[in-house]
Amino acid sequence: MIPKEIKTALLMAASLFMAMLDGTIVITALPRMAQYFNMSMATVSLLISAYLITSAIFIPLSAWMVSQFGKKKIWLAAVFIFTLSSLANAVAPNFCFLLLTRIIQGISSSLMLPTARLIVLEKAPTARLLEMVSYLIWPALIAPVIAPLVGGFIITYWSWQWIFLINIPIGLVIILLGIVLIDADEVNSQTGFDLLGFIEIAVSSGIILLGAELATHGRNYWYAALGLVIAGIVLGFIVYRHLQKTSVPLFSVNALKITSFRICQTSGSVLWLCVGALPYILTIFLQTIFHWSAIKAGSYVLFIFIGNIGIKPFTNFIIRRIGYRSSLLVSFGMIFITSIALAFITNDTIAGYIIVLAVISGAGRSLALTNYSGLCFSEVSPEDRNSANTLNAVIQTLSQGLGISLITVVINLLQIIVSISVAYKLGFIFLGLLMIPPVCEVFLLPKSIGQFTLTKQ
Repeated sequence: MIPKEIKTALLMAASLFMAMLDGTIVITALPRMAQYFNMSMATVSLLISAYLITSAIFIPLSAWMVSQFGKKKIWLAAVFIFTLSSLANAVAPNFCFLLLTRIIQGISSSLMLPTARLIVLEKAPTARLLEMVSYLIWPALIAPVIAPLVGGFIITYWSWQWIFLINIPIGLVIILLGIVLIDADEVNSQTGFDLLGFIEIAVSSGIILLGAELATHGRNYWYAALGLVIAGIVLGFIVYRHLQKTSVPLFSVNALKITSFRICQTSGSVLWLCVGALPYILTIFLQTIFHWSAIKAGSYVLFIFIGNIGIKPFTNFIIRRIGYRSSLLVSFGMIFITSIALAFITNDTIAGYIIVLAVISGAGRSLALTNYSGLCFSEVSPEDRNSANTLNAVIQTLSQGLGISLITVVINLLQIIVSISVAYKLGFIFLGLLMIPPVCEVFLLPKSIGQFTLTKQ
């Protein structure tokens, strides 16, 4: 008999998967949607940026809403609105209506994701954190990898509307199971709302992601994009000071004083950049340079997912055996080596070699993210996990959103001086070199960090 807490964790993971898949699968449908609405690709791509930016802006609101109405009510409402907006996306009569419903979908996603994690993590004993987070990691690993294949299949054999329609049966099943499985929780309706903090965080997150999105539209926008990103970062420091000083902050930032939590926001953010960027650049590389079909390219990228799943039964054992520090360094090495090696594949490279690289890369990503997720809340007290979870969700969303934009800008920059094929190859090398800062930071950690989560009970 599967324990109730594990059933709940798997259900929360399913809702995370639905939201994360929806955020990336639309990319494959953009050309077909542009044709359908008779609009340019640049205009239709607003469906991606609007969803991502809206999600980032409203995530900080989740902590306050949970305290006001309870985790179960907020999560169920978010899943219901997400499902309903998916139906609205599919039947949209025009592009403006579709853009509006994507914004609504982004808002519901921003409430669903952190609340789902909090339902699983808030009351989990420290010694069981590693086990519980292992169930929450797979959506982040699987969704970006299978999105190109699933999206390519739907676009090839059905229509773009089915990208949204597939959410409806999934969402309804999740809601019905959630009503039964999730326990009602206490609320604190007397908590004040930090309006200034919310506005500051919303503006900071929004202009950072807007700048990143603008940068992908070509060199003419780079200076404006850089200005927006710098302004967003500066405002971010102002937000941090505000949250420290105000008597009733939107959420507390005290968890940043804890080393194990802080490194998950610093070097962990670099890893999230690569998690979003590598499947994307590999898919585009195989289609643009090797001229493979979307389905063929997606089927090779799918082996990253196989690596993710293949190592999953062993990740907890590896971490408990050698500790967080050593297993993180091992995972960084796997990601570094495979990223560099992918830069040297050609159209004549045997399929098995590309598959092995994808599998090892996926295994390294899975091991690294399990490490960070287990370590993140290892020393955060249960009563502080709501705020810590919200802060972690904000930073993680920004990192994932910046990943694709960053690698796109890097490749566009490289194309100024080298050919497009060489630019993509150097892009893989760039992603490999991104592992150097996390290696340096993790190498300085004590070997015993996070040991409280490694003791079985």
